[in-house]
Amino acid sequence: MPLLTVVTMVIGALIASLGVVGVLAPWLLLDLGRSLLSTNGLYAVATVRVAFGLLLLWVASRSRVPRTLRVIGAVILINSAVTPFFGVERSEALLSWFSNRGPTFVRIVATLAIAFGAFVAYVVSPRRPSSPNEALEETRKG
Repeated sequence: MPLLTVVTMVIGALIASLGVVGVLAPWLLLDLGRSLLSTNGLYAVATVRVAFGLLLLWVASRSRVPRTLRVIGAVILINSAVTPFFGVERSEALLSWFSNRGPTFVRIVATLAIAFGAFVAYVVSPRRPSSPNEALEETRKG
């Protein structure tokens, strides 16, 4: 399995794990968001998003849903380009709005993170052979 595919699966699992944290302890997810509310924090978030968007574009051709993964990667890249210009003040306002909706709202959004992370990990994972002959063929390919 190519290294970038494994990296993408791990990142998908990390996103899902953050979602689990948000479901179990929404205040921890909000604290993480607050810890990133600085110029350097926004640049760090933008950099991670750029890397993830590029990674999705790179591994899309070997995924189960290449077009979908390319679209998601492109959306993430566009979003990451806007992040630094959004500014700390607007980010604080958005996080405040988000946290004021209450823990149930945070849990619902965190559930979406679980679904997204699991989706990414699944679509880039290798397909299992449907027959013993395909499994033998995969073994021969190396």
